[in-house]
Amino acid sequence: MSRPPSPSSAGPRRGLLSLVTLGALVASTLTLALPPQARAAETLLSQGRPATASSQEGEAFAPGAAVDGNLTGTRWASQWRDGEWLQVDLGTSRNLSRVVLTWEAAYGRSYEIRTSDNGTDWRTLRTVTGGDGGTDEVAVTGSGRYVRMQGVARSGGYGYSLWEFQVYGDGGGTTPPPGGAVQVTGTQGNWQLRVGGQPYTVKGLTWGPSVADAPRHLPDLRSMGVNTIRTWGTDGSTEPLLDAAAANGIRVINGFWLQPGGGPGSGGCVDYVTDTTYKNTMLAEFAKWVETYRSHPGTLMWNVGNESVLGLQNCYGGTELEAQRNAYTSFVNDVAKKIHSIDPDHPVTSTDAWTGAWPYYRRNAPDLDLYAMNSYGDICGVKAAWQAGGYTKPYIVTEGGPAGEWEVPDDANGIPDEPTDVQKRDGYTKAWDCVTGHPGVALGATLFHYGTEHDFGGIWFNLLSGGLKRLSYYAVKQAYAGSTAGDNTPPVITGMAVSPASAAPAGGEFTVRADVRDPDNDPVGHKIFLSGNYANGDKALVEAKWRSTGNGTFAVTAPEKLGVWKVYIEATDGRGNAGVETRSVKVVAPPVAGTDVARNKPTTASSYQAQYGDCPCTPAKATDGDPGTRWASDWSDPQWIQVDLGAPTAIRGIRLIWDPAYARSYEVRVSDDGTNWRTVYATTTGNGDVDTLGVTATARHVRLHLTARGTGWGYSLHDFGVYS
Repeated sequence: MSRPPSPSSAGPRRGLLSLVTLGALVASTLTLALPPQARAAETLLSQGRPATASSQEGEAFAPGAAVDGNLTGTRWASQWRDGEWLQVDLGTSRNLSRVVLTWEAAYGRSYEIRTSDNGTDWRTLRTVTGGDGGTDEVAVTGSGRYVRMQGVARSGGYGYSLWEFQVYGDGGGTTPPPGGAVQVTGTQGNWQLRVGGQPYTVKGLTWGPSVADAPRHLPDLRSMGVNTIRTWGTDGSTEPLLDAAAANGIRVINGFWLQPGGGPGSGGCVDYVTDTTYKNTMLAEFAKWVETYRSHPGTLMWNVGNESVLGLQNCYGGTELEAQRNAYTSFVNDVAKKIHSIDPDHPVTSTDAWTGAWPYYRRNAPDLDLYAMNSYGDICGVKAAWQAGGYTKPYIVTEGGPAGEWEVPDDANGIPDEPTDVQKRDGYTKAWDCVTGHPGVALGATLFHYGTEHDFGGIWFNLLSGGLKRLSYYAVKQAYAGSTAGDNTPPVITGMAVSPASAAPAGGEFTVRADVRDPDNDPVGHKIFLSGNYANGDKALVEAKWRSTGNGTFAVTAPEKLGVWKVYIEATDGRGNAGVETRSVKVVAPPVAGTDVARNKPTTASSYQAQYGDCPCTPAKATDGDPGTRWASDWSDPQWIQVDLGAPTAIRGIRLIWDPAYARSYEVRVSDDGTNWRTVYATTTGNGDVDTLGVTATARHVRLHLTARGTGWGYSLHDFGVYS
């Protein structure tokens, strides 16, 4: 509950108390004033340091408001009772000379100045009685890391309230980092990140290239207006990146990885309730690198963990999941406290992937200086979630951009419908607008991703693809630097279409069409790529066999492997820019002339898997005509599968559709009686795709005799077709 303003709070504030007044107030035999020469050597030690208190009156009166340097604009206020306290952590033990307390109308009539080396054991340096508010300048002699105002008696019915709590002493102890300390300052809804005392909005990108390439790429980031990069791990290889960043006026959010990092689908199941060995190991490891890089001019802040609160759902459920999430965020708080004890000059945060993680941090990690969030398609909802949750810390967005795979509807082939280049460009602009649309709370963002990968993920998210700049690159540059005037920009691709999109024959051709224009009228070159990410898990982009048929149309040879593939058209302008567009294409088995006489006929095999994944995988599933079912053998050589056609039948071809567990060597054998067999086809170079065999014979029984596997699994067929 807020306290109504006191009439005296509107009046003039008094200056420093005279030595006579101090003599009346301070019951101590210590010297009340310092010699002029000693005073001149003093350093203000408390400003921007971590501050805590026994209580606060409300969200607007947090402890940090008393050490933010705002002398009469922000204040700490306690609950309305005697004995409340406020303390500041100086980061290391310092020799102290004086404490200046600038009281609001609710002042301490009696209080003590105490100090501690560990935050637990306290000693009293001065005792003040008969205080009358205003500004108290209290000379002290002693040392300590923590300095506390311990209230004894209030002046009235309110609590204790300080505009500013300033601790002075010598400048020994930890050396502030070059360029000045990094601080989160301000009050509820009016925070700032400050570097060396100056406001700092994070205008950043997540970092992808190798450390060795940092000197080559970081000047490019600087030209984009980027002032920050984010990493996910910090170790002995980090220093060259920090060096290159600092040389380009860029700061680094140094990440620390914790399992299960990366959110849903990521591995590493740690028991945060019981596994003290893992936690102690990580704590020691992180502390080592904080000690190593705390004074590096490239360091901006420390980020502990990545999407682990969400990711724990892969390991646990129910009440155990809740216990693990509480234990994880409590451990993050332990890490934050450890980092602060080593490095009081840089903030600590922790990233997760959904705002549902924030209540756990609020409950269990009060030592975090700010929160952090990865958000893509729903980035504009973060502000509303923060407001609805009633949070009392600011945040940064540590990953953001256009909608990801998990956020878009599926296309006609049942896979995520990737946004176009133009939509991605607009997604980055929207993301930055949403971050800056939450002033005083959202302190900036490191958008995803400055990477050079030319693969499935690189095309979806990177500002560059294979080193070529895309529309998204220039959108971020516009947001951060304010202009792209004079830049040569990428070709723009629209209207991409694939035909037939859901029935491209394996090994046959399909058509790609797109409209391509270059804003600068540069000559445009084209390439067509394929990715098997959804067909076989291979995210690499491989240039397809293709030919131009004119008017923005291309004939592309389909892979032999069945499944849904991504097809990409890349348009380059020879100026270091590229437009990239993508659609999916479903590769199906090519048609075979004739009738499948094996369909639903009696089928037997040497073995089959009764259970494993989608099994039972009985022999009959290879001849049921359903491409979604399969026969699978034991994991050994040799094996066989055969079909009884019911009567001698003229055979004009055989088609085999393999699962990834294919045969490298096999024979086709036929028989009239199921006992005496003759070989009509043999190969030792099977590749696991669709095998269409021009076998001609007349027989009742057809057998595949499988002698060498192509993988460590068994043999598996989706279709064993015999055509007449």
